[in-house]
Amino acid sequence: MTTDNNNNINNTQPQPKKGTNTIMKWFRNIGCSILLLLILCGGGYFYWKYYSVFGEGVKSGTLNFVVLKGDIFKTYEGKLIMEGVVSSGQGQIESNHFTFTVEDEELAMKLMRMSGEKVELRYKEYHGTLPWRGHSVFIVDSILSNQELPEPTKSVEETAVEVIQTQI
Repeated sequence: MTTDNNNNINNTQPQPKKGTNTIMKWFRNIGCSILLLLILCGGGYFYWKYYSVFGEGVKSGTLNFVVLKGDIFKTYEGKLIMEGVVSSGQGQIESNHFTFTVEDEELAMKLMRMSGEKVELRYKEYHGTLPWRGHSVFIVDSILSNQELPEPTKSVEETAVEVIQTQI
C-alpha cells in the first residue's frame, strides 16, 4: 500500500505548464545578461580609475627627498619643492610642493643621489592609486634635466644689508 500511496502522491502534484519553462528561461537569460553587463562595467571602471592615464606633464623644482616606504608593498615616494608659496588656510603660508611615486628602481636610485638639486621630472597622472603602485596619483617616469644649485656668493646677512641700504 505504501507503494501505491507514493505513486499517487507523485502523480497528484501539479506539473508546471509549458509557458512557465519559457518564462524561467527568459528570466535566466536576462539575469545572465545583467550580470555580464555589471562585470563589464565594473572592469571598465576599474581600468579607467587605476590604469588610464589622466594627464602627463613636467614639474621642476628642488628635489627634497626620495624614500622607500610601505608596510606590505614597498614603493619609492618623493617630494619636489617648487618655487612659490601656497596658502593652506587663513594666515598660513607653506611651500609649494609636488608629492610623487617612482615605479622604476633604477630611476629612484638616481633621484636619491640627486637630493637637494634642481630637477625637471616627467610624470603621468592617474585617477586613483593602487597599493603596489604607491601613495600618489603622480608617477614619475623620467628625469628631463638636472642642475646643481649654485653656491651662494654672499651670505644672508650681506644680502640683507644690501637690501636695507638700497631702501635708504
